[in-house]
Amino acid sequence: MSCLVSRRIFLTAGLAALAAPALAGAPAISLRPVARPVRGPGTVASRSAPAAEALIARANLSGRVGFAVVDPATGRMLEESDGSAALPPASVTKAVTALYALETLGAEHRFETRLIATGPVENGILKGDLVLAGGGDPTLETNALAGMAAALKTAGVREVRGRFRLWGGAVPFRRAIDEDQPEHAGYNPALSGLNLNYNRVHFEWKRQGARYAVAMDARSDRYRPDVTMARMRVADRAAPVYVYSDGGARDEWSVARAALGAGGARWLPVRKPERYAGEVFATFARAQGITLGAPEVMQAAPGGSVLVSHKSEALETVLRDMLRYSTNLTAEMVGLAATSRRQGGAATLAQSAQAMNPWAAASLGMKTAALRDHSGLSDRSRLSAADMARGLAGARRAALLRPLLREFALRDARGNVVRNHPVKVVAKTGTLYFVSTLAGYVTTPGGKDLVFAIFTASDSLRAQINPAQDDSPPGARGWNGRAKGLQQALIERWSAVHGR
Repeated sequence: MSCLVSRRIFLTAGLAALAAPALAGAPAISLRPVARPVRGPGTVASRSAPAAEALIARANLSGRVGFAVVDPATGRMLEESDGSAALPPASVTKAVTALYALETLGAEHRFETRLIATGPVENGILKGDLVLAGGGDPTLETNALAGMAAALKTAGVREVRGRFRLWGGAVPFRRAIDEDQPEHAGYNPALSGLNLNYNRVHFEWKRQGARYAVAMDARSDRYRPDVTMARMRVADRAAPVYVYSDGGARDEWSVARAALGAGGARWLPVRKPERYAGEVFATFARAQGITLGAPEVMQAAPGGSVLVSHKSEALETVLRDMLRYSTNLTAEMVGLAATSRRQGGAATLAQSAQAMNPWAAASLGMKTAALRDHSGLSDRSRLSAADMARGLAGARRAALLRPLLREFALRDARGNVVRNHPVKVVAKTGTLYFVSTLAGYVTTPGGKDLVFAIFTASDSLRAQINPAQDDSPPGARGWNGRAKGLQQALIERWSAVHGR
């Protein structure tokens, strides 16, 4: 077993890189904002900064652009254009989910994964079943399962006479977050109460003469356990690149030989998460001298005594990583956990999203919230920029969310990050093909705080997308780049116009 990649690298490369592309565009106005006088509430001089309408026209985006900017000190809407339009919020939804989870579960909430014995342990022998029971932890990874196997041995277990069972029923199973996404999209895995490595399996290939050597594993920075519950076959075809089939106890994949080249690797989604986690745990148990039977998925909640418990980091830390790396599985798990706490029982993803909508209306004033999930992966979700900006503007909400958001880098005309830029932005981005969103907090050079949301979307262009394609649809890269440029131009305009 070898040292390969850190969890941070895994999150960065395995998660963010698999999301839909979000390319920065050149700013539409100067990077150094020019302060301009405010001649009255909501009015500005016209010479110092381009009008918002001119910036939108210059971006040349088909579809709709809705934005809103709010003064958090007074709650006054400073500027708005089509702000009431209900548009897909994409991953900006995760900011709403974070507030939902923090209010419901608390910043110190931790998810727990347990090893449960259904019988007594006598002289090192477990006379009953061993159950690996998930508690909806979205961050459980290979290293944690290795630690649990070692802890089982430390607890005195040398042999298990009963069955090895798996329970993921804390969360209703769902084979994919959004069925409209490509089957091979690593950002669209299954949902379960028992998850591992964000329900992604690592696929690696290397050409060896006329053939390819392929491997499927659950690697971490310390271990590289092979898995057999996900199998890959190289097929003699040009397209599609990946084909998935349900093999009963296995995920069966094939990949087009013509697409492989000399070698490479990527993370693929897992559709049978309990079996994935169970196989990896059994590998580590075997390394500890504990041989387990073939894993069996159970439906009823297990009873018995807890032999080993693994707890996640505190929710605040989990959410910080979720917002930084935009991990869809984390968003769905924390949203589902919050709804379960509120309703006193597990809910499906659709039920949980429906429960978050009235909460967003009552707690955040988001009357237009019609969210279909907790991650923003569904393009059928709807929210308005005005509601988003007002919802983030509350003093308590800002104190909860702002420290968790990532700094949004402003760039020069060549696309390079401008270090020590006088305008400071922390925000959550959202990107789908032909959808680009941004919402968060601005601190102007004069020390003024602003809250904003910018939603851009083209339903007509999205309607032309082929969900089975492997590459971005024609025009998506340029469209999203221009949307990013517009976002920066608007932020700089607001800093110049409302910055004092």
